[in-house]
Amino acid sequence: MTGWGQTMQLFLHPEIEVVNCARHDSSSRSFGDSGRLQWILDQLIPGDYLLVSFALGDKKTDPERHTKPFGSYQDHLRRYVEGARDRLAHPVLVTGHERRTFDPHGNLRWSLGQYAMAMRELAAQTCTPLVDLHAQSLDWWNQLGPEGTKQIFLQLEPGEHPNHPEGVSDDTQLRPVGAVECSRFVTRSLAEQGIVPPHWVVNLEQPQFPPEALGWLDDATYEALAHARAVPTGAVR
Repeated sequence: MTGWGQTMQLFLHPEIEVVNCARHDSSSRSFGDSGRLQWILDQLIPGDYLLVSFALGDKKTDPERHTKPFGSYQDHLRRYVEGARDRLAHPVLVTGHERRTFDPHGNLRWSLGQYAMAMRELAAQTCTPLVDLHAQSLDWWNQLGPEGTKQIFLQLEPGEHPNHPEGVSDDTQLRPVGAVECSRFVTRSLAEQGIVPPHWVVNLEQPQFPPEALGWLDDATYEALAHARAVPTGAVR
């Protein structure tokens, strides 16, 4: 299980520090209510960039996490945007990637579509830069189809990985290869839109990375990933 924030450093100059504060299953509500947002705001200094991406947790039904797309979701996102600007930092909104939700006929459902639309609306209202990872993921997942996307989501057969000896079927969380391609798209978009200086972004054309670059992977897992790069090459451009 890997989030794209964990792999973003691969595409940024070594002098640029990435502090990945993402937490599994958090929503815009629960992340703020837990005090994590305040900790981030306390650490921000003028000129920092705060990338904000929520949706997967916000769709959960429990009251600690759930938000309404054009209501509380936007209200919570404003806390991140305004908090960053109050500290002279630069907020950037990133729509969440879509889940692996295909119907029996192989059609991809838009389970997070309203959250993406709500974030786009808020970005326009607040003049906040936006990276539309949701729209890009729809293109990718449709190209890969129900079977191809199994290679980038946490879909494992029994015995395939020691962390999941009985196998796992998760249509929300990415494997490392999926996270790498998402962070590649995010950093490319940041540069192309002029949100960050283009010379900050590196390695966009590098298809694979040595095991030591992905420090949390053992060699065997990395080799398996290197031979199963799932996202079509043309999709990342």
